Amino acid sequence: MDRGEMLETLYRAVLSREPEEVARAVEEAIGAGLDPLTMIEEGLARGLREVGNLYGRGEAFLPDLIMAGEAMKEGLRLLEPLIRRRGGARRGRVLLGTVEGDHHDIGKNIVAALLRANGFEVIDLGVDVPVEEFVEAVRRFEPDILGLSALMTTTVPLQRRVIERLEELGLRDKVKILVGGGAVTPDMAREIGADAYGRDALDAVKKAIELIKGR
Repeated sequence: MDRGEMLETLYRAVLSREPEEVARAVEEAIGAGLDPLTMIEEGLARGLREVGNLYGRGEAFLPDLIMAGEAMKEGLRLLEPLIRRRGGARRGRVLLGTVEGDHHDIGKNIVAALLRANGFEVIDLGVDVPVEEFVEAVRRFEPDILGLSALMTTTVPLQRRVIERLEELGLRDKVKILVGGGAVTPDMAREIGADAYGRDALDAVKKAIELIKGR
């Protein structure tokens, strides 16, 4: 099986929404020496985006999207140890989390994996993270970038509240803020005072690199 066929297999494994299929495809690609970052960007993430497109067109349902996300998680679980071992020069430290009231983590997990693959140290606070937990983590870890994810329109205001709280405590100027998620737009990002907006996982990594260069 050549490179293109392996990537297609990874893509279709996510479309199948079966974690076992994803694991089998990833293990085969690892055995063939395919680059982990390429597997994520051109295989797994492409499959998840396609399920998202089907959902947006009404050709798939929310359980399909959730199942595809869980299947991709299995692939990331196998690939992240390889990504961590890549090493290389450290670009900076990113603190990452999904805001309070939002339990979506697939997009965040993809961003975390790609950031690590591009030389960032990532501290992942998980999902449903309260405002004060973000603030305390900024104090404790002193990240270069704080990444805030929100997939639901009802949780976007929590991104704003985190930024406001950092301003109140005199911490805002110490960290660059990158926001993203399905409910966020570039206009919203500007309105709440973020430094950058990530359209998707690949764009988020690009913006993180730009923010680090600008520090």
